[in-house]
Amino acid sequence: MDDVWRDALLYNRWANLKILEDCSPLTQDQMQLTAPGGYGNIADMLLHLLSAEQRYVKRLTGAQPTLNEKHDFPGVEALKEHAERSGDALVQAAESLRSDDTTVVDYDGTKVTLRQSLIVVQAIHHGNDHRTQIGMILESNSIPHENIDVWHYGLSVQC
Repeated sequence: MDDVWRDALLYNRWANLKILEDCSPLTQDQMQLTAPGGYGNIADMLLHLLSAEQRYVKRLTGAQPTLNEKHDFPGVEALKEHAERSGDALVQAAESLRSDDTTVVDYDGTKVTLRQSLIVVQAIHHGNDHRTQIGMILESNSIPHENIDVWHYGLSVQC
């Protein structure tokens, strides 16, 4: 894996942990906040984001997910542990990918064969999408949160 992929995945892990940190002090009522166009409330989005990340890891490594959107919200602290593990697992899985590695994915009931590198791209895109939605909810409710763009990641890990 080259440095570009590694940086993208490390950013994804960092941003997941930052948005979870931003949500740590929220009340139960605040965790239920939504915004038009979002996946659901903050708690639902966090659980979905990390459940999906575990499914991406499964597609790359076979590791069975331990989170599922059908489960009750386990709390932010528990999700931080999941985010650390799945973030690390994505980096490790990407390190062993070869350009011709493929996987069969069930996409809306249709089985398709995709390069495994696209699973990595989807994991990063999916994370960005839902973290942005959560950020919009926090912002629209005047709830303070950190900037989690790539520039801020870069500043936090200066080479």
